[in-house]
Amino acid sequence: MGTELQVRIVQDPSSGFTTLPDELTQGPDITVCLDLLAGDRIRARLYGPAVPSLYGTEHRVDLTVRPDEVRSAAARLCRLWKELLVDFRPPAADGRPRADGVAQPYASLVDLRSRPPGELYAIVQELALAGEELLFGTLLGGMDRRVQRFGAYLAQALAGGDGLRVRFDSELYVPWPMMCLPSAAVTSQERDHDLSPLFSRFLGHRHQIEQTGGAYPWLGGRQDPPAVPSVSLNHDPHVDRKGRTKAAEVAAVLAKDTRFVERTTRTEFVQALADDSLDDHLMYFWCHGHFIANGPQAACLALKLSDQTPIDAHTVRDRRRRFGDDSPFQPFVVLNACNAGVPEGSADLAFLGRELIHAGARGVLGPQIEMPQLFAAEYALAFVTRYLRGTETAGAIAHAVARHFSDELHNPLGFTYALHHGMDTRLERACADPADGTDTGQEVAV
Repeated sequence: MGTELQVRIVQDPSSGFTTLPDELTQGPDITVCLDLLAGDRIRARLYGPAVPSLYGTEHRVDLTVRPDEVRSAAARLCRLWKELLVDFRPPAADGRPRADGVAQPYASLVDLRSRPPGELYAIVQELALAGEELLFGTLLGGMDRRVQRFGAYLAQALAGGDGLRVRFDSELYVPWPMMCLPSAAVTSQERDHDLSPLFSRFLGHRHQIEQTGGAYPWLGGRQDPPAVPSVSLNHDPHVDRKGRTKAAEVAAVLAKDTRFVERTTRTEFVQALADDSLDDHLMYFWCHGHFIANGPQAACLALKLSDQTPIDAHTVRDRRRRFGDDSPFQPFVVLNACNAGVPEGSADLAFLGRELIHAGARGVLGPQIEMPQLFAAEYALAFVTRYLRGTETAGAIAHAVARHFSDELHNPLGFTYALHHGMDTRLERACADPADGTDTGQEVAV
């Protein structure tokens, strides 16, 4: 009786010709494009298999809002999350603000089920309203009937189901997962202090979301999957004070069954960046993010490790630009630093995450507000644990983790993490070596 041999190819003389390149893989279910045009105009386009068709073509409209208005409204939304949720302090008995140094409960807890239901509901309701207004009041607002029709098609597509893969291909960086559908677009019934219908309005709860921008950021071919992935922890140990135990757990997960590197200073990090052979598959940052002055330009985001020397977009660009497209530097990057997921003002072109992607990164994940350390550490532990298993994509993991915190622990802070590129990125691993007894396949040189 014949036996079918299992085959594992160990040589590739066709240089990847038999594999599909990135640009030919399956597209998202919904794609929303915002293009900046001459005259300070924004053109919006909408298409994808989950979008109601319009005579076989894409939906397209020129918006009445200006880019600076959108940036200002986006900054306000991020500020509201910080002021209303993270910085919240229960008022005194007379309703006035307390000045007795009472703790900030939403910054010092991860599980919010112990908070008064009415208090938390009022906060989330306000954030949902602000998220709806940013998307359908500012971005797609106005009296132009064509813009209103475009917004109706977008709302219909986004409310059509859960777990869709949604791409916002935009030259404007705004907090998409924190935006909301109108309450009328969500079928679930709202009950007193019931958070579920409110959470279901947030785009970060409903769908996998990524923001992209720029043409063909990855021109080089994919590297071969590693048998043992390279993982780096780039951190400021002083940040671990409040979440020291959980941060240590994250470090332990990163170091398990990996080629692990720890960097705590800018000098160590830039030396690694300047090395053409740098091949991190997962690059994790645990530090503070700061907006620093950049001459006459807007402030730019910089990360600071233990030596407190800034690491900004130019730090990456200056050291990686000369290496070209064939560099092995193709990591997924988790910037677990305050404000690391969104640039300030008009600093889009200097956005740190964008430069990492141009340098070869497959995706960048980071928070869009000043994040409490306890929650940041819990989120990181949940995300990197699942990502290092190599069985799920970054988009699916970010979506599942955000839902876990909101649905199980009543904490919406998972919606503040933004994914720039990388929705379909997965930590691929090579087949195990036959000598370890886990792979009985036949090796064949082709």
